[in-house]
Amino acid sequence: MQTDDYDIVIVGGGLVGASLAVALKPLAIKIALIDSFHFGQPQQPSYDDRSIALSYGSRLIYMGMKLWTSLAKDVSAIDKIHVSDRGFMGAVRLDAVEEKVAALGYLIESRVLGGHLYAELNASAVATINRYMPADVVGLDSETDRVEIEIKSVHHKKTQVLRSQLLVIADGTNSTTRQKIGITSQQKDYGQIAIIANITPDRSHKQQAFERFTENGPIALLPLSDNRCSLIWTHKTEQAAATLALDDNAFLQHFQQAFGYRLGRFIKVGQRSSFPLTLTQTEQLTATRTVLIGNAAQTLHPVAGQGLNLGLRDIAQLVELIADQRYALGSAEMLQYYVEQRQPDRKAVIQYTDSLIKLFSNDSLLLGHVRGVGLMATDRLPLLKKWLVRKNIGYHHRKTRLARGLMVKS
Repeated sequence: MQTDDYDIVIVGGGLVGASLAVALKPLAIKIALIDSFHFGQPQQPSYDDRSIALSYGSRLIYMGMKLWTSLAKDVSAIDKIHVSDRGFMGAVRLDAVEEKVAALGYLIESRVLGGHLYAELNASAVATINRYMPADVVGLDSETDRVEIEIKSVHHKKTQVLRSQLLVIADGTNSTTRQKIGITSQQKDYGQIAIIANITPDRSHKQQAFERFTENGPIALLPLSDNRCSLIWTHKTEQAAATLALDDNAFLQHFQQAFGYRLGRFIKVGQRSSFPLTLTQTEQLTATRTVLIGNAAQTLHPVAGQGLNLGLRDIAQLVELIADQRYALGSAEMLQYYVEQRQPDRKAVIQYTDSLIKLFSNDSLLLGHVRGVGLMATDRLPLLKKWLVRKNIGYHHRKTRLARGLMVKS
């Protein structure tokens, strides 16, 4: 059986895995990138029509990868955010100008972001990055000095072994590679379904985003180009099927009732899709010569749009460690340091998003009024508002070179 040697093997060619490969390019180390789908294939779950919210901190990370200049043509800036709780007084209004930042965030369709990542990997002959696509991981054997990954080509049924100093698992929420390495995960079902679509109002969105909490779950409406909005509409699980079954006109009317008229009337809706909402997290981030990043390590509720941004910070820390060469690549010391650096951010974001769902999904009338007072207080206290903005845009996580918008150096 053929065996090929690499410094790093990345399993998962989605947004996180491909971003890691791009980030590692300046280091000129030998990398293998494995995925069950061809590069850019529509069936790849990361590259559907869903829109992705990028924080300002993620913009800096992509700047450090020298990718932001091309991405900037396809992102839609979020200049303002309006947060409200249906049926109760109070709202928080965030403004990029008031907070003295370029934008509160950016929106880009995941297939477009994936296209940029693939273009970057294809822009020049990258002799140090080999792609095995489509291929499946069929076996793993990790030892103290290396990890061996047995893969099988989907089309040719050819089997080969890749030997590596470090295995990075980035193949998503239901990672089969994570299971093969023996890392378990816990899943919390929120009892909610997210309905996803692009929707168009008859008033200009003026680059404003809306987060509206309702008794069924949050509604996120995010600005896209051509006055479209990306809609993430949370339903209780038992209610989602009925909404998905509505024709376009009935769907628009139903959404109008839930959201209100801050953007006037909604006049067009695109193709709809849905997915269940859960919190999935692993008990550990590493195993022998192995590290988990992105959704393979934790999958969050989409409220506050933190998922990919957290994964990009995983990448920034991991690349910094690899470039720094303080520890031997893939060593127990390197992986322990990675966990120490990433665990506080990871735990804080998980707790933040989970707490938002708990707080705003409670039907208590008293708690609803308390939430309203909290929203009003946040809106009127500049320091509290500034803290909220900095937390959401990733300003508190600028230790690494990539997170400061700087290219990594060996």
